[in-house]
Amino acid sequence: MPVNDSEFDIFAVMSNIEEVAVKLKNRLKRPLPGTSAQLKMASDIRLNEMVNGYDIKNARKSSVLILLYPDNSNIYFVLIKRRNDGGVHSGQISFPGGAMEKSDGSFYETALREANEEVGIDTGDVKIIGSLTELYIPPSNFLVFPVLGYMNTRPVLTPDPGEVAGIIEADLFKLVNTGKAEWKKINVRGYKVNSPYYDIGGHTVWGATAMILSEFIEIIKSS
Repeated sequence: MPVNDSEFDIFAVMSNIEEVAVKLKNRLKRPLPGTSAQLKMASDIRLNEMVNGYDIKNARKSSVLILLYPDNSNIYFVLIKRRNDGGVHSGQISFPGGAMEKSDGSFYETALREANEEVGIDTGDVKIIGSLTELYIPPSNFLVFPVLGYMNTRPVLTPDPGEVAGIIEADLFKLVNTGKAEWKKINVRGYKVNSPYYDIGGHTVWGATAMILSEFIEIIKSS
């Protein structure tokens, strides 16, 4: 796969997940893009709320898993479409993840446990690369810790019908190289939110998931 810009050196080894993992692990040792990268995909309502700041001292800790894996000489990651269950994130696209439980020893364990429960990933095959910048989600009062991991082979994905309406296997190379933020009005629990989003396989990816992806894309480009 040709690479014309040195900024995208990570894609010169795109078919080798181990080398990609090493590059990403080394990049995570340096300062992260952080909030400035996340806010590039923040909705108008979030930007307005941030003027007064958030009180997160009582936020519930949670974690999501950004799982990378190779397939057909490329690298993919897993997203899920949540069921329309009437919850605050009903029907939205997200990473596998959820609230930290008392039995979890760390947010890494939370991400792995939730990924196993929601999409059936064999967590024994997942190797942890590191974590991205935490992100507060006001509607659910979650403080989310994004965990980055990988598998050496394409996983067998089995959605939990109680939580997951569908699984999306997203092309990482396509997102980083051709994916761009677009804006539109999104219907959220009866009112319209003006928000940037990524179109991933025809799915509207916005909110916290898009904000996490925005930082991840910057990390990749600077690896």
